[in-house]
Amino acid sequence: MPEGNGSGPSAIALDNLLDEDPRLGLIAFSSPYDPAPSLVIADGRVVELDGRREADFDVIDEYLARHGIDIAAAPEAMTLDDLAFARLLIDVTTPRAEVTRLARGMTPAKLARVLALLRPVEILQAMQKMRLRRTPSMQGHVTNRLDHPLLLAADAAAAVARGFRELETTVPVLRDAPLNAVAVLIGGQVAAPGALCQCSVEERAELELGLRGLTTYAETVSLYGTEPVFVDGDDTPWSKAFLVSAYASRGLKMRVTSGSGAEVLMGAAERRSMLYLEARCVMLARAMGAQGVQNGGIDGVNVTATVPDGMREVIAENLLVMMLGLESCTGNDTMMSSSDIRRTAHTLPLLLAGSDFLFSGYGTIPRYDNQFGPSNFNAEDLDDYLVIQRDWGFEGGLRFRPEDELEPLRRRAAEACRAVLEELDLLRFDDAEVDAVVRATGSLDVPEPSRESIAAAGDAILERGITAVDVVRALVARGYDVEADRIVEMLRQRLVGDYLQPAAIFDEDMRVLSAVTDPNDYAGPGTGYRMTAERRAEVARVRGVRSAAASKPVARGGGSLRELHPATRGEDAREVVVGISPAFGMSLHTALNGEPVEAVLDAVIAGIRARGGVPRVVRIVDTIDVGAIGTRAAELAGSGIGIGLQAKGTAVVHRVGDPPLANLELFPVAPRATLDMYRRLGENAVVYGQGGDPPPILTPESSEAIGPKYHASVVAMVAAERAASERDVAYEVELPAPLGAGR
Repeated sequence: MPEGNGSGPSAIALDNLLDEDPRLGLIAFSSPYDPAPSLVIADGRVVELDGRREADFDVIDEYLARHGIDIAAAPEAMTLDDLAFARLLIDVTTPRAEVTRLARGMTPAKLARVLALLRPVEILQAMQKMRLRRTPSMQGHVTNRLDHPLLLAADAAAAVARGFRELETTVPVLRDAPLNAVAVLIGGQVAAPGALCQCSVEERAELELGLRGLTTYAETVSLYGTEPVFVDGDDTPWSKAFLVSAYASRGLKMRVTSGSGAEVLMGAAERRSMLYLEARCVMLARAMGAQGVQNGGIDGVNVTATVPDGMREVIAENLLVMMLGLESCTGNDTMMSSSDIRRTAHTLPLLLAGSDFLFSGYGTIPRYDNQFGPSNFNAEDLDDYLVIQRDWGFEGGLRFRPEDELEPLRRRAAEACRAVLEELDLLRFDDAEVDAVVRATGSLDVPEPSRESIAAAGDAILERGITAVDVVRALVARGYDVEADRIVEMLRQRLVGDYLQPAAIFDEDMRVLSAVTDPNDYAGPGTGYRMTAERRAEVARVRGVRSAAASKPVARGGGSLRELHPATRGEDAREVVVGISPAFGMSLHTALNGEPVEAVLDAVIAGIRARGGVPRVVRIVDTIDVGAIGTRAAELAGSGIGIGLQAKGTAVVHRVGDPPLANLELFPVAPRATLDMYRRLGENAVVYGQGGDPPPILTPESSEAIGPKYHASVVAMVAAERAASERDVAYEVELPAPLGAGR
């Protein structure tokens, strides 16, 4: 097994990487078996599509030929040079609508061939222009391994509080689906109005939940790029189109799901490239009337990621959705690698480019509770995600909410859900169970409810015909009027129909943001979505941020190291001068290793004396640079050897006459330096003065990232040093007991 830096197996070694094999469909772009683009129209009818004559069409060709190609735009689009169209994609002067018009007149082979020309950054440039909605958003998974309804409700409330505008749940046991839907519906309306919810299960059950008003959108109607896979479950493009229409006719937002790798997994890729097959899926989605597509590998991403250019293909298929004028929900809901570096590399480009939904399922719950399988990012990664959002200043859709703000929301959601279940005579939970849910990180932290009682409650919802109206009545009966009003408004919006517009979401003021009301207007620098000052301040607020002012050191009554008089050059050949920084022991009293600066100085002095040297301490006040301090100290020392010592603990040994940066020894990693090391540094300084060449003192081995942990503190320490460096004379420093006593 491959090794990582000689210390054992690396995370990347757990991933599976394969050579391209077009015969199996294991090729991202441009399979030698992909058809050449072609389109023949006779009497307004497509009679040839990508090399196949009408008599040889499979079910996908037939559907696309009749419903999926804009034959008015096709003559111009199909004769347009591939490279010329690729350049239109990233040209900021070419309107998005013009690109979409041409793309809708192209065949799958033509679209795949154009996208194969784009490099990763060019794909991202095109995505920035081509996504439909101006404002990016986020979808999150809310599931748990117990199908515990109160935990689902609490987690849904926390997710909405953090900024998620769509919530997707699923179940380990199908019978639990109605109960899960009720729990997420209630919890999703506690923190703010307007979050959409779905329960991803078998298509008939999912549709019934939607018709009852227990869910507000759907996306798990799956499409495939080859006929054998498509018809494997008695599906055809026509049956899928009927299902899409069934949702839309009842006011339910609806997008479909596809993604590269699915056909390979099911052994029927027909030797085609992954992007070509996905182009067929996305064109089908538009032809069926779906609002958008969830793609970007999805469950097949681990197949796509095995081959060269696989991750470029994933974002190319996301772009393909945008090009055809559909809402793009850009994958990221499957952990595609064991390597944290690799999965972050997969996600960051999408975040920077922007998408209608940056994740089609961020795991808002711990990995072990994600019943879709761990997402590329999960609850464990939330702080990291928020800091990345802060680092790059992109709109990542999320915000930090401290625990003291989340706890009352979690409690209200859990109690509201309990009240509804009691009012409808479905389930009962006691106060201790509610308390556990409120405090829980995941299902491992709560008492396990009866498996049979959970399933029986789900059965009862279906058998008794319970709908969202019944949920509203139960909420009102138990005093949860706010949540009841919000669910009623979600039902009313199904009649209004505005959120059936492409790429539609509700913001927290219940305004519909869509391709119609919030169109992406990116046309180069200075255009498109920009965070408001208020939103930027929200993004900047993450866990662990400290005020620079609050980090400033506090002086202790003028300091403990009293200055005597201006320093002069010593005559004693045994003398080693320790040059201390301007604020050392004055306003700065603790080094980065946690030791008092006086103890650090004492250790150095003890080492000098242990070798027969004569220590002298001088405060260098005209510089804060440790190298310059060491140089000045050496110039003042009778032996010509000086030690430079900053309050943060950085230290050098310097010899008079050597260039300023030619130190004999250096402690650059101050947090790792120990008092014993400082003592030995003092000893070595004496040996250098005697003409010796002692073994240098090495910093202890550590893989800890020192900079991220300590540099923020260093900023405040350097500011204090700078404030104290306003004089131009070095001063002798008195060493009051017990300093210098060698303790």
